[in-house]
Amino acid sequence: MHFSPAFGLFLVIVAITLGITYFAAKKTHTTQEFYTAGGGLTGWQNGLAIAGDYMSAASFLGIAGAISLAGFDGFFYSIGFLVAYLVVLYLVAEPLRNLGKYTMADMIAARFADPRVRAVAALNTVVISTFYMLAQLVGAGGLIKLLLHLDYNMSVLIVGVLMTVYVVFGGMRATSYVQIVKAFLLMGGTLLLALLVFSRFGFSLTGMFEHMSTATPLGAKFLHAGNKYKDPLDTLSLMLALVLGTAGLPHILIRFFTVKDAKTARKSVITATWLIGAFYIMTLFLGFGAAAFVGKAAIVAEDKSGNMAAPLLARALGGDFLFAFISAVAFATILAVVSGLVLSATSAFAHDFYNHVVKRGNASEKEQISAARFASVGIAVISIVLAFFAKGQNVAFLVALAFAIAASANLPVILLTIFWRRFNTTGAVVGMLTGLISCLVLISFSPSVWNPEAGKTLLQGHALFPLANPGIVSIPLGLLGAILGTLFSPERDDAKFDEILVKANTGIHHSLPVLEEEMLVK
Repeated sequence: MHFSPAFGLFLVIVAITLGITYFAAKKTHTTQEFYTAGGGLTGWQNGLAIAGDYMSAASFLGIAGAISLAGFDGFFYSIGFLVAYLVVLYLVAEPLRNLGKYTMADMIAARFADPRVRAVAALNTVVISTFYMLAQLVGAGGLIKLLLHLDYNMSVLIVGVLMTVYVVFGGMRATSYVQIVKAFLLMGGTLLLALLVFSRFGFSLTGMFEHMSTATPLGAKFLHAGNKYKDPLDTLSLMLALVLGTAGLPHILIRFFTVKDAKTARKSVITATWLIGAFYIMTLFLGFGAAAFVGKAAIVAEDKSGNMAAPLLARALGGDFLFAFISAVAFATILAVVSGLVLSATSAFAHDFYNHVVKRGNASEKEQISAARFASVGIAVISIVLAFFAKGQNVAFLVALAFAIAASANLPVILLTIFWRRFNTTGAVVGMLTGLISCLVLISFSPSVWNPEAGKTLLQGHALFPLANPGIVSIPLGLLGAILGTLFSPERDDAKFDEILVKANTGIHHSLPVLEEEMLVK
């Protein structure tokens, strides 16, 4: 192991986050405190935590790397991730907070109480969280290898152990505070790097773009689309997954249960959107700076997918100390996000599957927290093992696959639960399973998994499905499955629709006829 300023800052970050976990553990005794921090976060605190959760390794490491290697095509990720929050703000945040309690499945179960709905929703959550976690662990492996000169597998193992400790002992309270600290660190580090890059171009946007048109092997093509995604359909599929996927991501959705009401949830989203917007604009400077001052050869030599572009840029512009600081910030980023992911998967297993399916809603608080902690360990082990095989994949790309699953399996059912009277239990189950299975099958036959050149992807061979991201096919399939499952099923589950519609939009626990009657009386 290489002892350096980087290692010292690494230890400081770990010590701070472990300290937060220790104090949070003292206040985590009930299921509500474990799952939602007791619903006691303010709007700005939750907004910071959401931003900290969302600005992941994919954002900081993956997008900077993708822009540095592919130019404008890498910036598609920034655009998609940001626009996605408009969907969350206008369609999902308030209804979710008004209808749910701890997890996304609570929202759907508010209308459909069938255990099958909770079981499938829990399965979706675990799969999506695992895919998303893969990206963070791959980023962590490359980062710690660069930072401390440790083996990739050992690096992944260290992060996996730390994230499990945070969740097992601290729950949502520890996870939220770690994410808030990380949001401040990441915004500060990114702003510093962006200003340093901008200063090298004389604080001139036109000068920067003119320089970049000749600074890379791509030449003027660097500033145009089509370097990575040759097929416009592939680009459209990616953007659909990014824009619609956030509204179905379990670890983002559970954050709306950490505040007291829907109004505060809305404030959280607005705060998060401003922070995230500023951050994603700055990723352009990071990507351009890495391409101009580090160079493609050095970036690819360290990591063939470009994941280490931002730390290498920090070293090029500010020497070893800035490199150490940015690497430590990136590490804090990964720790915060994986903690949230483990918690969302754990909540789904313990609350939705164990309590409501296995125990039929009769599990004690002690049993639920024990199940959640055991699930944390199990999910962490599975993710660590899968991360060993995902080495070398671009982390932004891996996250995009998680977004595609979320948009295909969760979002159609969430929206139909709120807005379609005819929708029923069978439609919800079929829709979620169709979206999940179609997305996983298409990914397994896509260029993401198969490539004629050995070592480029997981398997060598020709892809049967042409698109790297399946969103453009799997999202409509998920919606179609929900609609057809409803129409071909004789059951009617519309008895609670009026009540759900009112509660989703107002938080009031009455149906429309009851409200009308109360108004007439008044």
